[in-house]
Amino acid sequence: MAVAGFAAVLALLAAVLCHSRPAHAASGGRCAGEAFSANRAYAACSDLPHLGASVHWTYDRSSGDLAVAFVAAPAAPGGWVAWGINPAGEGMPGTQALVAVPSSAGAWAVRTYNISGYALGEPGDIAFPATGLAAELGADGRVRVFGRLMLGPGAGVLNQVWQVGAAVSGGNPAPHAMGGDNLAAKAKLDLLRATTASAGADSATKKRNIHGVLNAVSWGILLPMGAIFARYLKTFKSADPAWFYLHVTCQLIGYIVGVSGWATGINLGNESKGVTYTTHRNIGITLFALATLQIFALFLRPKKEHKYRLYWNMYHHTVGYTVIVLGIINIFKGMGILGVEQRWKTAYVAVVCVLVVAAVTLEVVTWSVVVKRRKAENKTFNSATNGHMPHSV
Repeated sequence: MAVAGFAAVLALLAAVLCHSRPAHAASGGRCAGEAFSANRAYAACSDLPHLGASVHWTYDRSSGDLAVAFVAAPAAPGGWVAWGINPAGEGMPGTQALVAVPSSAGAWAVRTYNISGYALGEPGDIAFPATGLAAELGADGRVRVFGRLMLGPGAGVLNQVWQVGAAVSGGNPAPHAMGGDNLAAKAKLDLLRATTASAGADSATKKRNIHGVLNAVSWGILLPMGAIFARYLKTFKSADPAWFYLHVTCQLIGYIVGVSGWATGINLGNESKGVTYTTHRNIGITLFALATLQIFALFLRPKKEHKYRLYWNMYHHTVGYTVIVLGIINIFKGMGILGVEQRWKTAYVAVVCVLVVAAVTLEVVTWSVVVKRRKAENKTFNSATNGHMPHSV
């Protein structure tokens, strides 16, 4: 039952990949009541899930300017705080960081770090030009870090990383603790969903939602349905050739819708300068290439009796199942990037589960049909053979 096993793998992938949760803008909570010096004000804020930190921001989509304030308490008096954006991934390596450290005079300085590994390295320029950097220690023991980053037009959901440390040595931050909260201090930051000051935010969010819906419907629903039609309906003689037309229809519509979703994704990537989701993008390009190969392979499909038909079938099934698996993986990765609400992830997991149950049920039904048919054919063959045996004289 190869497809039953394949369906179980899909269910496992869905369950494993659906747990990432983004940091959403607070409609209330601590960050909403925060006041800043010099009449600084921000359009949105988020209470971050670890280290008691919060981030405040205003993003101007037309100019690509991000005004940001990060608030956190150092791990100990005289310690440091840091916040940054990682355009390459979700961890520390690749983070473009703003690090606030105290000076001997009691003031605070903000330095920029382009972090290439798991060590902070030396201060230097970062990928996003930074201006207006400042920091101050509040009466509540928390440090406020201010700055402006030029992200470029079209930035949307970002990977943010933050951290606090207990000491500064020679003007340089000492390594932070390795506790659970420290290691988990990372989340998604959806600039467009939460920022109300940008008039173009709704349009950009709409484009991302369209991209997600097109890909979920095509790679994640239509193509698996087409595979189910092809594997199971052809077992029933009454469904021939209807199963073939259903299969081709699902796959062609799925391909067309999927290419539309893929094209919108490429366009969004081009509009989001400096923000790259490498794995999601590479899987998308691979999907497009393999699916296109499948379409052209239809024109080279040998007839049933041809000696190469077996090899064509092996190729067709292998590439087809690969596309389905990669498609579902990438849908969940896209959901994580978009920071969709858990209910939408749950809804798609439910759809995958329905497909899994349908595949398993049909697998059992079709095998029973095939077994009964073979028994009937063997019985008929034996009866026919006995009927033609010569009689003894």
